[in-house]
Amino acid sequence: MIQIPTQKLKEFLLKEELIKERDFNELLLESKRMGQDISTILISRGFITLDYFYNFIALYLNVEMANLAVRAVDENILKKLSEDLARQKRVIIFAQEPNGAFDAAMEDPGDLEAIKFLEKHLGVKIKPYLATPEDLNKGFASYNRRLAEDFDKIIKENVKSTLKKQISESAEKTAQELPIVAIVDNMVSYAISLRASDVHIEILEDEILIRYRIDGILHEIIKLPKEIYPAVTARIKLLAGLKIDEHLKPQDGRFRYRTSDVLLDIRVATIPVFYGEKIELRLLPAAQKPLALKELGILDDTRTIIEENIKKSYGMVLICGPTGSGKTTTLYSILNILNKPEVNIVTIEDPIEYDIKYLNQTQINLQAGITFASGLRSILRQDPNIIMVGEIRDEETADIAINSALTGHLVLSSVHTNDAPTAVPRLLDMKVPNFLVAAVLNVIIAQRLVRKICLDCIESFPVDSAMSESLSKNLKDANSESRLSIPKILYHGKGCSACNNSGFKGRIGIYEALDVNEEIRKLIIAPNFSLDTLRITARKNGMLTMFEDGLRKAELGMTTIEEILRVIKE
Repeated sequence: MIQIPTQKLKEFLLKEELIKERDFNELLLESKRMGQDISTILISRGFITLDYFYNFIALYLNVEMANLAVRAVDENILKKLSEDLARQKRVIIFAQEPNGAFDAAMEDPGDLEAIKFLEKHLGVKIKPYLATPEDLNKGFASYNRRLAEDFDKIIKENVKSTLKKQISESAEKTAQELPIVAIVDNMVSYAISLRASDVHIEILEDEILIRYRIDGILHEIIKLPKEIYPAVTARIKLLAGLKIDEHLKPQDGRFRYRTSDVLLDIRVATIPVFYGEKIELRLLPAAQKPLALKELGILDDTRTIIEENIKKSYGMVLICGPTGSGKTTTLYSILNILNKPEVNIVTIEDPIEYDIKYLNQTQINLQAGITFASGLRSILRQDPNIIMVGEIRDEETADIAINSALTGHLVLSSVHTNDAPTAVPRLLDMKVPNFLVAAVLNVIIAQRLVRKICLDCIESFPVDSAMSESLSKNLKDANSESRLSIPKILYHGKGCSACNNSGFKGRIGIYEALDVNEEIRKLIIAPNFSLDTLRITARKNGMLTMFEDGLRKAELGMTTIEEILRVIKE
């Protein structure tokens, strides 16, 4: 992120009454301790938004915002600069001025050396604009259209080269042949360009199917000849440090992948299937930072409940949802808020997804005998104030975590349940006594991820009577006590180049937060405990369901009703 003088930022924020001087000074010390820029800390703590910060930078540098969501990108001008250079310099050439100068959306418009380089390289004057990450992504998406056209051609040419050679050497040597290296590299780089989170390599009866998960949805990308399957799997296993000759057992590994502007940690998981092995690649940014709760999509009322409960020095905060619903990201965002000099935070995770300074993070290692239960026992001997257990999945882990929360520790963890109230019977099912569940729980948060409407092609439409009636029914089913009204106007994305014509770009969370107050505790302790009664009481006490939270976000133009129903009903 672009840096500006700290004193200037402080003066501006104090003048705008966005922060008190004492708070700013405390956050400045925190930024030095964490090795992060003060602006990153201010955003992650929710004092300012990213949009506000960029507007301040533009004002400070006396440049315009590029705002490529509303400005057209001239693809003929764009291609004057190669994609490699554009990514290396973090710049998009998007238009030409009447005097011949090129308009350049830049990550750092104050980088005079970069501007001079571009002027010399392109032979014209450069007019710099401030670019947000969204601006740069829109420009790179324009390059990606050409990459999409070339992808099939590139892959198929390398496949032909591989088949012509009819390689008969060892699997390890085959994995290092140039055509196979190129196939795997192009597969990963194309996934990055499409913002995919996962790559699935699936062996079928007579071909290989490559699928990418983009914004939570799987898309078929390409089919390859089955003949190259052994070489492709050997290449990926070699990169991930797996056994190339082991085909009958699941294996897990990881490797680091670097492009000109992206550094990724790629988790590799293989599993034997009917025709061979299926390989799954999880693409994780190596240097990602935890997001602020607001950036996750947590609205003010829900955020207040969470913040009040994580201030407590003991008890348990549970995050609920199925695999892939963003539970770990929420846990890290909470840990980032709690990461202060006066507390010792220790985690046990499988795997460690974020590397955060001053957190003592332990990785599950079954071969070394480190499980959630055994790791948690060891953590308790490390004098922790706050403990994060990646997941409670068995009776032993549940027992140790509950007792840790009882003995003066704040415990953060996750469980696999459909909604927040169901976490209570899940713990009871793991043989935790009712009175202990009631004693330790502070707040239960359930969540799902929905696709965000692409802001480049968003448009509104009126809610007709049929949709209004359907929404009323869903709202009543979700919460008969709901005080929300049916929106008169909703939004969707038409589809454009920036979102690959899907109408969606990125994801955001929908949440429900069950604040465990005295009334809820009494229900949990009751001999005739009923989940239905718990759910009804929570709603009467003001808990908004995930559908209601989603409905609010649909009304704000963040997502669509169809998305909300897709993730809740699936």
